Amino acid sequence: MKPVAERPNARDYLDRLAASSRYSFSTSEALQALGISQPALKVALGRLARQKRIVSPARGFYLIVPPEYRSLGCLPADQFIPDLMKRLKLPYYAGLLTAAQYHGAAHQRPMEFQVFVEKPRRRIACGGVRIEFIVRKGVARVPVQNLNTPRGSIAVSTPEATAIDLIGYQRHAGGLSQVATVLAELAERIDAKKLALAAETAPVRWLQRLGYVLDQVGAKDKTENLKKLVRERAHEPVPLLPGAPHSKASRNADWRIYVNANVEVDL
Repeated sequence: MKPVAERPNARDYLDRLAASSRYSFSTSEALQALGISQPALKVALGRLARQKRIVSPARGFYLIVPPEYRSLGCLPADQFIPDLMKRLKLPYYAGLLTAAQYHGAAHQRPMEFQVFVEKPRRRIACGGVRIEFIVRKGVARVPVQNLNTPRGSIAVSTPEATAIDLIGYQRHAGGLSQVATVLAELAERIDAKKLALAAETAPVRWLQRLGYVLDQVGAKDKTENLKKLVRERAHEPVPLLPGAPHSKASRNADWRIYVNANVEVDL
């Protein structure tokens, strides 16, 4: 008669996961592994949470918090967002100021880790970690690259796609001057041909604004292919700063832009 395999207790379960380099688990996985009731699991996980060994940034999704991150109260966002998005079956990518920082444009550390998704999701507050979800259509079509983290890899928008998003989501990136400052730093990482390819995923008005700003921050060598695209597709001028008055603004013919704001770079 074969001996019955002894099921681990909750603490042993965490140790086994961590030993196999896994730092996340779901409620259903824990129930199956421990063979206990839902109320008993709730008690066990509550005890571990009070000990700061685990934390739950989303319903039914738990993180093991190793000692080096106990003061933070969570894993860093890039170490668990890929697992969370995989469990939710959602396409995603880290973008805007977060992506710019990965690409070396770290003028100002973003207050929140910024993630693009296709449907609205609530912000995550997990210990000292803050995550903002931003809705963008066609997330799966945006050019990304997978960058390594201590717990795997994370999808991050390419420098070219990041530049486009920065101009398209100015409000989420600190406004036009902040965007211009980041673009000035990001420009050396931008490939002109790849920029034109990434532009296929964006409205033409974003491209008009981006081309103008890149020219203003000294990156005209990056915009020639983009300018051809704008000339083909832009049928009317748009204001550089959306929502601001532009009836008396001067007009830039190259990019078909009403220049209703000054581009100021803070470097």
